Amino acid sequence: MPVDFIRSRPPRGEVRAPRIARDERLLASVMQDAARFPGGHAAGLASPASEGEIAALLREEAAVLPIGAQSSLTGGATPMGEVVIGTARLDRVLEIGEGWVRVQPGVTIAELDEALAPRRAFYPPAPTFAGATIGGTVATNAAGAATFKYGTTRDWVEALTVVLSSGDVLDLRRGEARARAGRFDLKLGAGTIRIEVPRYRMPALPKLSAGYFAAPDMDLIDLFIGAEGTLGIVTEITLRTVPDRPAACLALASFANREAALGCVATLRREAAATWRTRDPCGIDAAAMEGLDARSLALLREDGVDRRCGVVLPAGAAAALLVTLELPSGATASQAYEEIGRAREPGAADGPLVRFCRLLDGCGVLGDVEMALPGDAARSAQLIAVREAIPAAVNQRVGRAAAIDPRIEKTAGDFVVPFDRLGELLAAWDAEIARRGLDGAVWGHVSDGNVHPNVIPATFADVASGKAAVGAVGRVAIALGGSPLAEHGVGRSAVKQRLLADLYGEEAIDQMRRVKRALDPSWKLAPGVLFRP
Repeated sequence: MPVDFIRSRPPRGEVRAPRIARDERLLASVMQDAARFPGGHAAGLASPASEGEIAALLREEAAVLPIGAQSSLTGGATPMGEVVIGTARLDRVLEIGEGWVRVQPGVTIAELDEALAPRRAFYPPAPTFAGATIGGTVATNAAGAATFKYGTTRDWVEALTVVLSSGDVLDLRRGEARARAGRFDLKLGAGTIRIEVPRYRMPALPKLSAGYFAAPDMDLIDLFIGAEGTLGIVTEITLRTVPDRPAACLALASFANREAALGCVATLRREAAATWRTRDPCGIDAAAMEGLDARSLALLREDGVDRRCGVVLPAGAAAALLVTLELPSGATASQAYEEIGRAREPGAADGPLVRFCRLLDGCGVLGDVEMALPGDAARSAQLIAVREAIPAAVNQRVGRAAAIDPRIEKTAGDFVVPFDRLGELLAAWDAEIARRGLDGAVWGHVSDGNVHPNVIPATFADVASGKAAVGAVGRVAIALGGSPLAEHGVGRSAVKQRLLADLYGEEAIDQMRRVKRALDPSWKLAPGVLFRP
């Protein structure tokens, strides 16, 4: 039942700070996250193994930055003088139940999947990077390719244990602590604090990682999901899981132009929605549709990824889709092969793969499709590697440029719009980088209307111009009813912090600051992340 006051408890375990490493070579390993944000420096590195050790660090240190795998693309996991709190020793899968799992924050997506696999269970809203930690995904309300079917991290979090900056601990279970009259009242030790729920309206989108969650009768657990480590340090997470892992078929289809690819996605979205609504066993159950633009395909060819992965990319292809088609858990490769082989026969027995192949045939691309059938882990890994090679190719080029000029950093957008406005958003990006003479690639979760346009800088001037382009097109996303902050968060990026203010307004940022001050009055947790003090 909901309660009027949320009460904290003392931390479990001995409240004694772990050793803080200050060796320069060790600190060098945590100086940058994946955003290659410049200027990183840390006062020390701590690796706590308990609530008590975390509580002691928070009571003793003036500024701390909790990190996971440092896969952040926003600079949010790049230290700027804080003591870094790593989660490498908080890496246990604590308990697995029917339809749920309880883990520590340092467990990675890959480790969670490995733990669930013997039970045929799985956790669907995983980001594409399997090395990301569960704590990091909670901190950013991360999403991924399958958001179209399964939603974001927030939709799957059932409980959190959070250590606040005071060292007090909150045990939060979904549904037990909801806002009353627009506020939360927390009893911390002998005192009470009040948190006013922000009044801004969040856009209704498939995914959103844009500051603090806010809704009139919101659940307190949602305040910490997506807060990017600025309100507390999560030490335990209970997630819902799907008890029956479906079989999957991956298909990489190439298109002559972007419009044809988006038209195919629109049809797949309608078919999938109908399948979920009617539970038609022969329906197309497309969980994800990833889009790759012409420059992305060129990067694959330049780096020889297509050849290494045994993939043929037609010379005239200007776009590609990687589609995840879910099938009943008992589906086999031989059954799938037979269904695909008969898809064009007029009297073929109805089934998901028959319908899927006929849909691709209607789009004129069936002859250029690469497939991984259920159970073919090696081929699935190759097709996934094709998708993952694109951000890696961009990051390598950014890294080479930064070796010449250290001021160069990753410059990218993370936009989401209603799907029927996605073509307009992409056209705006094309026009902006053409006007500026920039090189760039675009990929993303097009089934959600979410794309990641990236600038490939040759000079520092390209970085400055690219940031301006991201800001300009981010504001186009807002005008189209979307958000310039979809799944990566805000972090320390000045461009993204400006876009956060553009999305909600300056008064909204002040409301977020008031929440921050209520829970972290000394501003010691991830200072400078999301907004400046």
